[in-house]
Amino acid sequence: MSITPERKAELVTEYATKPGDTGSPEVQVAILTHRIKTLTEHFKTNAKDNHSRRGLLTMVNKRRRLLDYLKDKDEARYQDLIKRLELRR
Repeated sequence: MSITPERKAELVTEYATKPGDTGSPEVQVAILTHRIKTLTEHFKTNAKDNHSRRGLLTMVNKRRRLLDYLKDKDEARYQDLIKRLELRR
């Protein structure tokens, strides 16, 4: 359910806005999206895992707040990110 350091490094390099960037909203949203997809797969076999479900809801809310922040700051970056991550908005 957790993200491997190698996969996290791949996401950081793919979504970074500049070299060495690990904290931009794009990187944070990409990492959260990967973790959310992993947990969603976990729930297909473990439907009664309510403790992990609470963590999933926390991650979804945090991603939503980061996306709202990015939309307020720069609409073009927001549109590009949701297209690259294939989010539904």
